[in-house]
Order: sequence, then C-alpha cells, then structure tokens
Amino acid sequence: MATYAIGDIQGCFDALIILLEKISFDPDNDTLWFAGDLINRGNKSLETLRFIKSLGDSAISILGNHDLTLLSICEGNKKVKNHTLDAILEAPDREELILWLRHRPLLHHDKKLGYTMIHAGMPPQWNLSTAQSCAHEVEKVLQGNDYPEFMANMFGDEPKKWDKNLKGWERLRFITNCLTRMRYCKPGGKLNFKDKGPIGSQKDGYIPWYDAPNRKSNDLKIIFGHWSTLFGETSHPNVYAIDTGCLWGGSLTAMRLDSPKPTNSPKLHVIECVPPKK
Repeated sequence: MATYAIGDIQGCFDALIILLEKISFDPDNDTLWFAGDLINRGNKSLETLRFIKSLGDSAISILGNHDLTLLSICEGNKKVKNHTLDAILEAPDREELILWLRHRPLLHHDKKLGYTMIHAGMPPQWNLSTAQSCAHEVEKVLQGNDYPEFMANMFGDEPKKWDKNLKGWERLRFITNCLTRMRYCKPGGKLNFKDKGPIGSQKDGYIPWYDAPNRKSNDLKIIFGHWSTLFGETSHPNVYAIDTGCLWGGSLTAMRLDSPKPTNSPKLHVIECVPPKK
C-alpha cells in the first residue's frame, strides 16, 4: 500500500496516466492525494475530472483556485475569461461533476502520516487547528444554500491581512485567498497577489509565506501546489512544493508519503509534459 501526493494537473490528463503507470498505482490498495487545480488551461480537463471522481475513496482531492473558477462560472460569473472549461460546461454529467467538486475540502490533514495538504498557503497567524476550522467555514458554505451568493462575492484581493474578528464575505474571501491563491506575504502576514514569479522577483518587503517568522504552522509538514515557478524547491525543510509546472512544459510530480522508515525523505517521480497547443 502506498500514498502519493500529486501536484497541479490542470487538465494534463495524459501526463497523469503516464505518471500513474510509472508509480504502478493500484486503486485497490494505494491512495492518491491531489493538491488542487485539477482542471483548466490543459486540453483534457473533463477527462481529468471524471477520472479522479471515479477513483472514489482511492483519491483525496482538495480545491485549488482553478477548481473554484469552474464553480464560479457555473453560477454565471461573467468576469472569468480565458478558461478552457467548455467541455465540462457542456458535458451531460456536468451537474454531477460540479456537485462532487463542491464537496471537496480546502485542506487535508493525516495525523498518522504526519502531512497536511493545502493548495497555496497559510498566513503566519494560523496553527493547524485554526487552519482546519477556517477551511471548514468555507467548505460549509460551498456545500450549503449560500453557495451561489458566495460565488458572487468570492473574487477580490481584500482584506489582505488576517483578523480573527473578520466576518461575512470578507472573512470567507480571505480564507479562500490564503488556501488557494497565496504565495508571498509580509512578515506580519499582509498578502501580495501580484507577484507570482520565482524567489527574488517579488517586491521588497515580501517573503514566501512559509518563511514568515514565528509562523504558527512551522511544526507541520505541509504539501502544497499552486506555485510552479518554485520548481519544487523551498527553503523550509518541512514544506514541499509539488507543482512542478507540468502545464508549462515542466513535470508532473508524485511525492510518496508513506515509507518503511519514517526518517526517509519522500520519493519524487517526475515526467515531462508538453504544453497543450493553443
């Protein structure tokens, strides 16, 4: 039995199948963790979504910003442009796929394996308990009657800093932005959504979220995607970046989480992927 965490697929279905063959994935015995952004930009988003859904309990998938984009489009958000999701929107099983996606979590923690998976980042003020509680707040709305209204209020860059007294859509938007969009922040936690490039390209005063001093999640082993320009490298020994830019001609990464010897480093398996034709 093996457990693997897989980085952002973004509709690169063929690359995913090749990767699963390479790691000899057995759905009857193995488990896959998907770090979000299953879809969009790649040319086989529908196939990717159907396949991962079909894995049932053999797959644990969290939501990324591109997955939330699909949900927003389905609720009539006309602000979203340049997406490659028409095949899903026109599929006969669209509603079934959307309902399944709405019920995916924003955070997954496995106490036995000792890993926590998110799509993007955490502000320095959050420990595991706070992050789990905040993720659950958004999940509850996504799965409930207020879902359409949340979709109408989800987009936006404000507020930029955590305050436990935040309420309403501002609170839910901040939580969502941290877990699905965050890359850089100031040491005190103020978010920066404009800088997306590799370390050193950001504005002065901003640092990768995982390098924030006194970060309350510092003791966690965190797996995340979203940031392909990190090329799978971070400056923190317990933080694992697994979006290695498959869509952009890089690789798709599967990180093995279980090991006969707990002190061993997780194993990485990568394959190259040619970006879809535009």
